[in-house]
Amino acid sequence: VSFLPDDTIFEKTKFRGEEIKSRMHETAYLNPNLTIIYEDKRVTPEEQEVYHEPDGLAGFIRDLNRNKEALHDIVCFKGESEGITVEGAFQYVNEFHENVLGFCNNIFTQEGGTHLAGFKTKFTALINSYARELGILKDPAKFTGPDTRCGMTAIIAIKHPDPIFEGQTKTKLDNQDAAKATGKVLGEQLVLYFDRNLETLKTILSCAEKAAKIRKTEERAKTNLLTKQKYS
Repeated sequence: VSFLPDDTIFEKTKFRGEEIKSRMHETAYLNPNLTIIYEDKRVTPEEQEVYHEPDGLAGFIRDLNRNKEALHDIVCFKGESEGITVEGAFQYVNEFHENVLGFCNNIFTQEGGTHLAGFKTKFTALINSYARELGILKDPAKFTGPDTRCGMTAIIAIKHPDPIFEGQTKTKLDNQDAAKATGKVLGEQLVLYFDRNLETLKTILSCAEKAAKIRKTEERAKTNLLTKQKYS
């Protein structure tokens, strides 16, 4: 397929090489059997880049965390439910924020959507369940979703036969079955993984504990401040 932008429609017709290369590299991570060749013949000498990432999402996570302190090996999972293929990878780093990216049929869903909602809901439930089982939590105490993802870098990529997006820019996935499929695959695969990798589970639980303590400290400080303002 070849095309050129129409200068009677578009104000800018020059392609940005860095943006194209970034998108090609991203696509190579999402499709480990694919090789993409980038050529820019506008410059002298001509520029060429080859993108091939056989490690797939694990390589993507490794790239995102390359300048950060990783706390455990990358966790990968893959499965299928109701005709929807779900693949994911995540790793915790020594930082106090989350970076969770979602893709559907190779499209980056910048605003998330049902696939990420399904991942987050199921992951939070699993971590709370393990925390109670190991005696870290006692009812009715529980970790919040952000507690369980504090320090997480994650990628969730699904292949859906009939995706529904919100808006023309396709920044948010709206298929309800995507949430169910993602949660089901994650639940099945993660239980198997944690049963064989208890130390990784303990590391993740430790991150959630730290995040919960910080959250509660901030909540108490806010309450004390509001109380002082009320009676001052």
